[in-house]
Amino acid sequence: MNKSDILTHVDHTQLKAYATWEDIIRLCQEAIELKTASVCVPPCYISKIRETFQDQIRICTVIGFPLGYSVTEAKETETKKALEDGADEIDMVVNICDVKNHDYDAVREEISRIRKAAGTHVLKVIVETCYLSQEEKEELCRIVTECKADYIKTSTGFGTAGASLEDIMLFKEHIGPEVKMKAAGGIRTAADMEAYLEAGCDRIGCSSAASLPD
Repeated sequence: MNKSDILTHVDHTQLKAYATWEDIIRLCQEAIELKTASVCVPPCYISKIRETFQDQIRICTVIGFPLGYSVTEAKETETKKALEDGADEIDMVVNICDVKNHDYDAVREEISRIRKAAGTHVLKVIVETCYLSQEEKEELCRIVTECKADYIKTSTGFGTAGASLEDIMLFKEHIGPEVKMKAAGGIRTAADMEAYLEAGCDRIGCSSAASLPD
């Protein structure tokens, strides 16, 4: 798999709390040049990116990020505002507190409500695998499938660990056929990206796409 093929699966990411507009401009220019799948950016920059770059780029943003324990109503409002501002894709963090309490009905209801708010736009559900038991991961695979999310995503990149191939293999076994996989967190080299894509991922979240060797 060559560099160009890999980059078409990358959400080129800049989610640091101190990301400046100059950082975001550079990210977008790199993404356009490299033909990445999207840029993944803080919600506060969506409208400015859309105004500046028009339709040259797909915009992905994050909801309930990075801890996931915002109330559902706040996540719904975030989602609607992001789409109004010009986002194409939504990466939401599940309520990890609900998951750890095994209140799966609440988890299911929240994802369903964000699915509805997102409409036909791409919805990725971040489950933050580093905090979960195998049983919890399996249950979330089932819930994400039931709620008709487009992707299950491993990590925010802000937790105690990022993606692992073991978790991707677990996802692959337990998600439905319509759900795709996104790996994120700690993926920095072309070899890493290729390994995740070959394992079945459709997207890779990465902040270092521009530094990949030719």
